[in-house]
Amino acid sequence: MPDTVSPSLRQVPALVRRGTVKAEPLTCTIGAEITGVNLADAARDDDLFAEIKSLLLRYKVLFLRDQDISRADHVAFASRFGPLEDHPVAGSDPDHPGLVRIYKDLDSPPEHYENALHTDGTWRVNPSMGAVLRCVESPPVGGDTIWVNMAEAYRRLPDHIKTAIEGLRARHSIEATFGAVLPEEQRHALKERFPDAEHPVVRTHPETGEKILFVNAFATHFVNYHTPENVRFGQDYAPGASHLLTYLISQAAIPEYQVRWRWSPNSVAIWDNRSTQHYAVQDYWPAVRKMERAGIVGDGPF
Repeated sequence: MPDTVSPSLRQVPALVRRGTVKAEPLTCTIGAEITGVNLADAARDDDLFAEIKSLLLRYKVLFLRDQDISRADHVAFASRFGPLEDHPVAGSDPDHPGLVRIYKDLDSPPEHYENALHTDGTWRVNPSMGAVLRCVESPPVGGDTIWVNMAEAYRRLPDHIKTAIEGLRARHSIEATFGAVLPEEQRHALKERFPDAEHPVVRTHPETGEKILFVNAFATHFVNYHTPENVRFGQDYAPGASHLLTYLISQAAIPEYQVRWRWSPNSVAIWDNRSTQHYAVQDYWPAVRKMERAGIVGDGPF
């Protein structure tokens, strides 16, 4: 029988206690709900923050409820991981730089950016390290978010696929995604500001050493696939390379690698963007969903 439990979670008891923090795993591969902590306190307590960070590296996404904290506390906690980043399309709260308000209501534009499996900011040279997302207002039902363990997705790829993608690099584009709805001049200006980024298809986590499948909805094509080893005829490259990329991107849709979280006001998710993808389910219209996210500046994947 194949091993279905992620190595990082194998032999994890139903409830993990680390100091004052309790962590209950939510699936066999990703996610834990933590209790016994207030993030406003964790923003100011080195030991408490260290416990949370250790759990984050293990479970990749952490969930908390009943976090009635201020925006200043939200920003202060997220800043413990590193500097916060703005978003070129969504912008951020004028009084709290780096805090992006993701408000969906009847007056929201019709574009759907979040309901695709994606890793935040891979169109940047340095994609986000992670994020802290807090629910301000949730629908009575619906509006869940799904996270995916992309280290597990890589671990369980067939060996011949791992061999085929070793050393491959892919281009990631904001122009082809957020920019697609903009008028041509604005779209070109966005690309000039954020030229397409190039990243390894398999990255190494800088803290855990895990190998991670690192392509998502922002990836447009491989940049170094067209070699004599890979291409005999043109069809090996087009559509051959695009078929391979589509296959790799599709791995994030496998439920065994996922966890799904139902929001309530003052619930929080903290995720490691380097090793995960996520998907915001947009099934709740005409209900209102208001979220606030602090994204953390990352490093260049290798």
